[in-house]
Amino acid sequence: MYGPRADSKNKTENMATSGRMRLTKILMQPRKKKKPQLLEAASKTRWNIVRGDTVQVIKKNHPDYGKQGNVMQVNRKADRVTIEGINLGVKRLKGDPNLGTKGRSIMKERSLHYSNVNLVDPVTGLPTRVSKRYLEDGSKVRVSKRSGAVIPRVSEIYLKYICLI
Repeated sequence: MYGPRADSKNKTENMATSGRMRLTKILMQPRKKKKPQLLEAASKTRWNIVRGDTVQVIKKNHPDYGKQGNVMQVNRKADRVTIEGINLGVKRLKGDPNLGTKGRSIMKERSLHYSNVNLVDPVTGLPTRVSKRYLEDGSKVRVSKRSGAVIPRVSEIYLKYICLI
């Protein structure tokens, strides 16, 4: 078939085919899967460890096993905590020739998974699991399973004071 109608028919077929091919290409791309750790972290609604708590590394094959430190940062999206002076790793800083500074390496805290640390009991100084209870005045507190002592939360004012030093 020749003429203006044949030309327009071929164009529409080509456009439909190219559109279909584009859509197929998009649909055939592999989907990004979230890591199981991130899925588990997203489903959590309660955390026992908060910034300022004293914790101890309980993972047996970790080089810092048994060491205690204060929690500097809690990453709730990834279920990880950063502890002061524990799990140190090398961080390389780039030098700037314009300013005359050399590149150097410093030791910086890296994060640990939440399951590899336990809160420290304020009475015994040993790692403990945590339960929650209500006091007579109606406030909710964390209680040590090891000794039954109340584990106090560090106040925000105290944390801000520590950061200023």
